[in-house]
Amino acid sequence: MGWRAKQHEETYTDEEVEARLKDELPHWYLEEGWIRRKYKTSGWKGTLMVVNTVGHLAEAAFHHPDLTVSYAFVIVKLMNHAAKGITNKDFDLAKKIEQVVMWQPGKEDGTALEGTPEDPRFKYIKYD
Repeated sequence: MGWRAKQHEETYTDEEVEARLKDELPHWYLEEGWIRRKYKTSGWKGTLMVVNTVGHLAEAAFHHPDLTVSYAFVIVKLMNHAAKGITNKDFDLAKKIEQVVMWQPGKEDGTALEGTPEDPRFKYIKYD
C-alpha cells in the first residue's frame, strides 16, 4: 500500500493520492492539485442528471467540487480549499459520487430494479 490513512484535515502527498486513487477510485486521476473524473453522457439530459446528482451529494456532504459541464460530459474536480490539498473529504465524496452516478441496478443480484433499457432513447450515461 502506497498511502496511509490521514487525520480529518491532513493532506495527502501527490504520490499518496495517486496510490489511493489506484486502490479505490481507478477512473479518477490527479491533475494540477485536484482529483478528477470525467463522466461521459449521452447528451444534455444525461449531463443535467449527473450535475444534479453531484450537486445533491456535495450539498449533503457540505463539500463542494468544481464542475466543467458540456453537452456530453461532466468533469468533477475535488480539492479541499481550506486544507489547500487533497484530504479524506475529497476521497469520501469522490467514492459516493462514483457509487451513485455509476450505479447500474440491472447488474445487481436480488433487486427488482432492472436498470435503463439497452435502447439509445433511454440511455443517459456511458458506463465504464
